[in-house]
Amino acid sequence: MPHQWALLFSALLLQRDAKGQYLFDLICHHLNLLEKDYFGIRYVDPDKQRHWLEFTKSIAKQMKSQPPFTMCLRVKFYPPDPAALKEEITRYLVFLQLKRDLYHGRLLCKTSDAAMLAAYILQAEIGDYDPGKHPEGYSSKFQFFPKHSEKLERRIADIHKTELIGQKPETSERNFLQKAQMLETYGVDPHPCKDVSGNPAFLAFTPFGFVVLQGNKRVHFLKWNEVTKLKFEGKTFHIYANQKEDKKIILTYFAPTPEACKHLWKCGVENQAFYKLEKSSQVRTVSSSNLFFKGSRFRYSGRVAKEVMEQSAKIKREPPEIHSAHSTPVRSVSHGESFMPRSRSQVADTSEGMAVISDEAYSPSDSVLPTPVAEHSMELAVSRQINGAPCSIEEEKESEAGTPMYGERGDYGADSRSAQEGAGGDSALSEVEQVNKFVLSVLRLLLVTIGLLFVLLLLLIILTESDLDIAFLTDIRQTPEFEQFHYEYFCPLRRWFACKLRWVGELLINK
Repeated sequence: MPHQWALLFSALLLQRDAKGQYLFDLICHHLNLLEKDYFGIRYVDPDKQRHWLEFTKSIAKQMKSQPPFTMCLRVKFYPPDPAALKEEITRYLVFLQLKRDLYHGRLLCKTSDAAMLAAYILQAEIGDYDPGKHPEGYSSKFQFFPKHSEKLERRIADIHKTELIGQKPETSERNFLQKAQMLETYGVDPHPCKDVSGNPAFLAFTPFGFVVLQGNKRVHFLKWNEVTKLKFEGKTFHIYANQKEDKKIILTYFAPTPEACKHLWKCGVENQAFYKLEKSSQVRTVSSSNLFFKGSRFRYSGRVAKEVMEQSAKIKREPPEIHSAHSTPVRSVSHGESFMPRSRSQVADTSEGMAVISDEAYSPSDSVLPTPVAEHSMELAVSRQINGAPCSIEEEKESEAGTPMYGERGDYGADSRSAQEGAGGDSALSEVEQVNKFVLSVLRLLLVTIGLLFVLLLLLIILTESDLDIAFLTDIRQTPEFEQFHYEYFCPLRRWFACKLRWVGELLINK
């Protein structure tokens, strides 16, 4: 992705109430990107919770911290057939995202598929194999996965040397996309959760439906036309679905925090609308109602997949130049090495992952990582679950392809450490806001409870004191239980209230 993004934000700062759509359109214009509906802008709040920037709302109002903000351009809706995208610039950006997914352990696959995918990347990065430029072990210098073996490195080099000679970079990228889309985890952006038994799981939304990953396999897959409702309450997330033969199922999972659960719900609502609906005019505001409160309301804003593909077919222009740079990390390569990537694909910083590709497959519980939070050194130690046990890992660095938005202090997209420093003074304010929200929730619950008690008391008075000749009231009054309640409890309580009222009245008269 381009380094010149800082230039975008001087203009953005002129509009202090700029909405997310303005920033997104500015970026797409800079990239000369027309098929932009597949993409979104992701940011991470001070509590390390991921969010998608909502285009209909003010940018500043969505941020819990103070500017400068760190944001990343990401593929939000993966194309069902990425190789069939109309323009090469779009395919290239999706290629970068999938390459990043592979590197961070989201795009899970067998070792044989992993070797082929890495070989396509290598061909796109450095071109044809040349014995004079590429010494023995050259493929081991590149970091395609979180971690891999020498055997896999040799297999990658063998494929690159023998099977891909003569392929142009754009052809290798297209072949990579075709291979990647066949994998079960294509398009997976994992949300860590736990099932009802407390076992770790990863929930994700793909172009084809909702999936649940546990261990090294996909344990649930629901097509979008089978999913009838998505709901959340606090940290609890529910998926309602109708499968064949009118089989109704409800899946329940627990997110780490209420904020993570709400983010999961929003992602599900948007993905279902994008992939399932025929027209954007069919989009409706959805609500996740609680027992007493209105709950969260959310509406997807944008075109749906079918409309996007129809619009793409109408594009008629000369293919734009691609100014972005590849970002495959290189391990321990000196400046004098002769097999550096071609000019279109400069390398980024290295980053050591923690997961390993096994002989057959690597498990999402070992290798699925969240989107990183950019810090001063572009690293962050976060906590995750490995085979059910918590452990600390060092997150991946944000590379040039990861699109951190750099800028001077006061511009959107500068180093997020500055954003964290700006947010430091707001931490106490954030705690106060949380306390206020809690107090308001308690007050609402108290008001609802008082209202219910008042209604019950009113109904009781009507039953006992009124002379309404209504059949069902008469039947209730004649039951032995009600008569016992009336004479043993209600009448003494009424006399006690009457006595107290007379006593208060006498005090007022004497004064």
